[in-house]
Amino acid sequence: MLPRFFLSLVLFFGVLVSTSCRPRQTAVETARADQTLLLGNGAEPGDLDPHLATAFTEYNIIIALGEGLTAIDETSGEPVPAAASSWEISPDRLRYTFHLRPKALWSNGEPVVAADFVFSFERILRPALASEYAYMLFPVRGAEAFNAGKTADFATVGIFAPDTHTLVVELARPTPYFLGLVAHQAWFPVHPPTILKFGRIDQRGTAWTRPENYVGNGPYRLAVWVPNDRIEVVRHSYHYSDAATGPRRVVFFPTDNIPADEAAYRAGQRHATYDLLPDRIATYRAQTPSPARVDPLLETLYLRFNTTRPPLDDARVRRALALSIDRQAIADSVLQGSRLPAWHYTPPGTGGYFAEARQIYAPAEARSLLAAAGFADGKGFRRLEVLMNTDAVNTRILEAIQAMWKRELGIDVSLVSQDFRVYLDAMKGLRYDIARARWIGDYNDPNTYLDMFVTGGGNNQTGWSSPAYDRLIDRAANAATPASRLAQFQAAEALLLEEAPIAPVVFGARVHLLHPDVQNWRPSLLGVRRYQTLQIASASLESAR
Repeated sequence: MLPRFFLSLVLFFGVLVSTSCRPRQTAVETARADQTLLLGNGAEPGDLDPHLATAFTEYNIIIALGEGLTAIDETSGEPVPAAASSWEISPDRLRYTFHLRPKALWSNGEPVVAADFVFSFERILRPALASEYAYMLFPVRGAEAFNAGKTADFATVGIFAPDTHTLVVELARPTPYFLGLVAHQAWFPVHPPTILKFGRIDQRGTAWTRPENYVGNGPYRLAVWVPNDRIEVVRHSYHYSDAATGPRRVVFFPTDNIPADEAAYRAGQRHATYDLLPDRIATYRAQTPSPARVDPLLETLYLRFNTTRPPLDDARVRRALALSIDRQAIADSVLQGSRLPAWHYTPPGTGGYFAEARQIYAPAEARSLLAAAGFADGKGFRRLEVLMNTDAVNTRILEAIQAMWKRELGIDVSLVSQDFRVYLDAMKGLRYDIARARWIGDYNDPNTYLDMFVTGGGNNQTGWSSPAYDRLIDRAANAATPASRLAQFQAAEALLLEEAPIAPVVFGARVHLLHPDVQNWRPSLLGVRRYQTLQIASASLESAR
């Protein structure tokens, strides 16, 4: 008996040592078996209600939970069928008839019907909801008047459902980008019984967006939301797409700490980072294969000026600030050539549009403008605050601008960093002097950039109002030809840059790290992607490499 006891003891400790010496799998390695996609996602989302969310980092999650009548193809940037399988357009291009997929279901298994879309569009347009993105529906006949409270009768809006799977949308005027527009989250349907279970149709901030309550029409359902930790979505079988495609689970890690996101990638805790510091690109490009990606993105990083606060209520001051920014130096030195300088607001080539106006680097002219406004050499100029969300790239760019303004104009500004949700709220309430901002196109057309700054626009957030600018944008919307439409945009952008409620800084790019296990991850001009089109390499594929 004694030899057997010692033999068992030796075998036990041998197994124990063998197990303890075996390298522990990283999260990325484990994900091969359970088909989980692990993504850095920038800041904590403020809202997952598609009618109230405004940040790109929120859209990244919402696109898994819902979908519009169309979706945007990642490679081409063009609209493709989504909730609607097909559509017809009237010869005058004012009437769109969408045919919903008969097999489309909500994440709770109930059918998605045309009346759900009618309910949802009424919801986002209701004045009491105060959606910043309500203007996305203004091409629809009667939508703007309903949103402005000029009528309370939604029957005056050109949206109706003649039968269960047919949705008709009538426009006030031809809208060339309309099929791309309806792919935006503002056009996502919400589940009427769920909305009404937790409040009124137009009530903000109800409990319907909690994981246990969320019902969407996308391919994933919301499973976990732990603030400032993670958001998890899980593939469900009710979506019309093949349930066997795409990752089983997607985990979003909200953090605006770029080095921490990179460290998590290196530790095998992320498949993709949300961002990457520019001076780290070369390090990763030296690896084979290189995980560094610098993908094209329809984005502009810019400064907002609060035109309701002196001295920023003076266009000469705003223009002086804009003309003393050396954008080329920022692009080359601060961002290591990963972005291009933005001498105008709309990214070049957006919907075939190339802006002709410029905000150049002209420090001598900037000093003359500041002196004419009564602040020669910066004397008497109050110390302004520049608001930003916590982000290392933001900090580097704004520190460079801070130094330029001190050198060229003799003025001092303070950089103030805030939590992303607090920062967004401050911009909406015009509680800032100058704010860092970014805009990623909602669709591939110059209108997505230039109609932002009309008087009272939901995403204007500068306090700037120009009747002349409003008329130009309106003329563009009603232009008889594509050439005349683009000409109105040229005049509007020139006025925007001259009045300078904003100062463009650089055009964007998607700079990030991507693990080779993620397949079919294609550059996306609008930055969004359908997760069900991706694939995580299995353990067998990895061993075959």
